[in-house]
Amino acid sequence: MKIKQIEFIGSAVSVDQFPGDALPEIALAGRSNVGKSSLINCLANRKNLARTSSKPGKTQVLNFYRCNQAFYFVDVPGYGYAKVSKTMRQKWGKMLEEYFQNRSTLVAVIVIVDLRHPPTADDQQMVQYLRYYQIPMMVVATKADKIAKGKWMKHLNVIRKQLSLMPEDHLLPFSAQTGVGKDELLKLLEKKLSR
Repeated sequence: MKIKQIEFIGSAVSVDQFPGDALPEIALAGRSNVGKSSLINCLANRKNLARTSSKPGKTQVLNFYRCNQAFYFVDVPGYGYAKVSKTMRQKWGKMLEEYFQNRSTLVAVIVIVDLRHPPTADDQQMVQYLRYYQIPMMVVATKADKIAKGKWMKHLNVIRKQLSLMPEDHLLPFSAQTGVGKDELLKLLEKKLSR
């Protein structure tokens, strides 16, 4: 699959603002600053489509990107960022629960972790949550360019073990800088979308 066309459709904080065209959706979840926007930009071959920020906790809404007029990427607020007020975190939690549990067009979630570090408690919680609600997922370990290729396996094994991943959860190394993992991820997405 190639993403030939992608456009930002809009942001939403509640169900009535979600797109109503019933296209399948792939959500991207991960802690703040893990590289969700960079991943979208890389898959779409665009530099500044999804705005990257050096300030964690920037995405505070669900951002919908329509791809090839056929499906959406949905960028969800990053979790685990301490400087966000408790009230705001509860609001996000409610919004995300509403989205993950009730969105019939949600096909899969890409859980994004940082290859260099063991998964956080928030990452573990996200994976358990998706498993509990039987939402298909794939785990993408970003920033692969930051460590030697010879050490990838060791880091991937730590992630696999700590998140108790199953083979069907598809764990892959990824780098928005070098494009490592891009083709493999696009193939996986194509499979998920054709079901």
